[in-house]
Amino acid sequence: MTVHHALVLNLHQPTGNLEQLLERQPWEAREILFALDRIPRTLWGHEALARVHLALSGSLLATLSDPAFQQRVYGVVDCGSLLWHLQNQRLFEILGTGYYHPVLPLIPEADRLEHLERWLGLARHLFWRPRFDGFWPPEMGFSMALIPQLRAAGYRYVLVDSEHVEPVTPMSWQALRYRPHIARYGGAEIVVVVRDRELSDAQESGMEVDWFLREVAERTKWCDFEPLVTTATDGENGGWFRNVTPGANFWSAFYLPLLERVGAGDAALVPTFIGDYLEHHGFHGEVRVRTGAWNTGWHHGRDFTQWTGSARQRAALADCACVSTALHQARWAAGERDDGEALPVLEQALNALLRAETSCNFYWGEDWVERAEADVAAARATLATLGIEPAVPTESSPDPVPGG
Repeated sequence: MTVHHALVLNLHQPTGNLEQLLERQPWEAREILFALDRIPRTLWGHEALARVHLALSGSLLATLSDPAFQQRVYGVVDCGSLLWHLQNQRLFEILGTGYYHPVLPLIPEADRLEHLERWLGLARHLFWRPRFDGFWPPEMGFSMALIPQLRAAGYRYVLVDSEHVEPVTPMSWQALRYRPHIARYGGAEIVVVVRDRELSDAQESGMEVDWFLREVAERTKWCDFEPLVTTATDGENGGWFRNVTPGANFWSAFYLPLLERVGAGDAALVPTFIGDYLEHHGFHGEVRVRTGAWNTGWHHGRDFTQWTGSARQRAALADCACVSTALHQARWAAGERDDGEALPVLEQALNALLRAETSCNFYWGEDWVERAEADVAAARATLATLGIEPAVPTESSPDPVPGG
């Protein structure tokens, strides 16, 4: 039996973060840039076996493609060449995501659409392709209500965490975790690909090839089908991915030795693209996916406590929702009357609002919430120049944590 392994890496930096690090913590900025640049450089010459899925946030793509930033870091990393090498479809399958990396279930539906459309617009330009089959929900924050929007955006499959998947069609534990499935909501359906949480935890912190192969073999030994084992983590955070010492990071200590074992026929596992697996093996049965995110260093992700655990976090999300309602109503009205003066101002306010919804602003408890608050305040101030005053959140405002 052949075991198929899908490696997924999430790459994200908030707007302005790399620029600030270059000023204040230049070595950390270099470590991040080296970690990004190391990905294609490591895999050159391994096109026959290597298969890697990459989800790059829109804010990171915008930074890497910005001529001023490229000039600033030239000599550290050639960002233009990096983006060019990531177009190699023999090595990389690029996954869609949200532009500013928001936890999608925590923001208004209209804003989700903006994040999806903006990412697609930039990625189609940078990667020279009209569509992307797979979707990476930022922070793996998923709810079934996202399915119609993802399908409308052209996505065929979405990554979800194993903690949240429940069978509708009766199936074994192995089938639930190691086969793609269909999930349906609101008349739309999408293929869900299940991330193995425990193996992904190991990928994030450091693992040996022998351990990984033994663990995969043990987990899949009762499969009566060719399983798809999916591991997904950040790809530029933590010492395991940032370490510049040869033989001491994910690529040189794990992935290249894994490819050597595969190439020598010493591993009953092959790296694969999810799209290729779906073409050859399809999907099996129907599932539901409970609302939740992936596990963080502090939390299991089931109720978004990482991003909503304090009153200040929830208040900032509620403020985003109030501003979003007024802003989208104003955009619709300005579009109806073709108001050429108001539309650019509304676009400026929308940019600030979407940036406020960045998951990092809420991830670190209250340490970065002020960034969201500042952007929401900027959106409010911009709307005020048009005489628009969004409602202010109250104690009776809807809870930002959705049910289901």
